[in-house]
Amino acid sequence: MFPILTQALAYVSRVCGFDTLDSFPPGHAHARTHWSGAHFDIASDLKPDQIERAVCEKIANTPMIFTHIANPTPDMQRVILGMIGSRVQHGGQPLDLVALLASAYRSPYTREALPGLRAAIEESNGDPRAVLDFLGESAAAFGVIDAVPRQSGLKLVGR
Repeated sequence: MFPILTQALAYVSRVCGFDTLDSFPPGHAHARTHWSGAHFDIASDLKPDQIERAVCEKIANTPMIFTHIANPTPDMQRVILGMIGSRVQHGGQPLDLVALLASAYRSPYTREALPGLRAAIEESNGDPRAVLDFLGESAAAFGVIDAVPRQSGLKLVGR
């Protein structure tokens, strides 16, 4: 009787949104994506697209929280890519954000947000400057980053 009551209480808690999630539901396209429940307060009654939006909002507000996500979705990565692009446009050094992105690709289950990104990270052994060079050369074509980084400095490309 007690296990049945516990299961029923857990179900009601989940449906009402009292629990927090740490992954997408089983069978979802991004079921391998996990995050720390202590850093993300995602209500259990959200649909998968709402879950992803909530996680992306948290990343946008606190980019370093990205380290607490295993196998981030391409949309989650695009938030970091957008921040990298913004920082480059404003003359900043986004190497810390690039390192976060490269770290996510240690897992073979992380899906690429940009074609060739995994290969660029693996070829450079995750070197943030080399990955930034790749992003500057290829991501501008995808409208993600509007700058061409160079070893000697960053040169903005106008639109």
